[in-house]
Amino acid sequence: MPKFAANLSMMFNEVPFLDRFAAARAAGFEAVEFLFPYEHPAAEIARRLADNGLANVLFNAPPGDWNAGERGTACLPERRAEFRDGISRALDYAAALGCPRLHVMAGLAPAGAARDTLLGCYAANLDWAAERCVPAGVKPVIEPINHRDIPGFFLNTTAEAKAVIEALGPDRVGLQFDLYHCQVTEGDVTRRARDLLPLIAHMQVADTPGRNEPGTGEVRWDFVFDAIDAMGYRGWIGCEYRPKGETLAGLGWWQKHRGH
Repeated sequence: MPKFAANLSMMFNEVPFLDRFAAARAAGFEAVEFLFPYEHPAAEIARRLADNGLANVLFNAPPGDWNAGERGTACLPERRAEFRDGISRALDYAAALGCPRLHVMAGLAPAGAARDTLLGCYAANLDWAAERCVPAGVKPVIEPINHRDIPGFFLNTTAEAKAVIEALGPDRVGLQFDLYHCQVTEGDVTRRARDLLPLIAHMQVADTPGRNEPGTGEVRWDFVFDAIDAMGYRGWIGCEYRPKGETLAGLGWWQKHRGH
């Protein structure tokens, strides 16, 4: 049966971030993910996890200046030193939080930049990150993101991600397969998930077109979750969606499928 992790950057926004751990546990979740932990001391987040009996299954490496619109630095040759500092900082947090997966965002492709140059930098940075992450028990993961939500994001399709992962080794770098981004960009999500299953280290869900909770849009989730079960995926599925209303009021889909 699917294992769902609450995304605390998007869910339970009715309370401050550090209080969302208790809110998620009270709702019945056993695991959480979030975008960035760096505004809070690692020890404080670790305490919230321990106090609520929660596992932290994923967070993101530093993305550059998020508030200024940056979405990662991995593909940017002039940001290599910053990228490496960010991975080192992320690994410190991962050790404190017991987190086994780190999402490494590719970044936005600069206008006019040669894709081959960016791809070479991206692959080299991921290789460097994997050399540090794997011995620490952390798997770096990469995620194709649709150009409607993040125009110009360097990694856009599952085929692009597959090529990078296979070049670096799927034992060293994994795929973060977000069904929402895949549906927007490519569609055919269950077949793609099945084909990519050996590479998938983490999944995420949201309904299309609004990126709200499952059941609010066009996807037939009974079919999707049955297919994920049938293909043998046993990892976590992050609930990276924006609740359409109050978080608890929108959890009916989860109550149905958590024991699917």
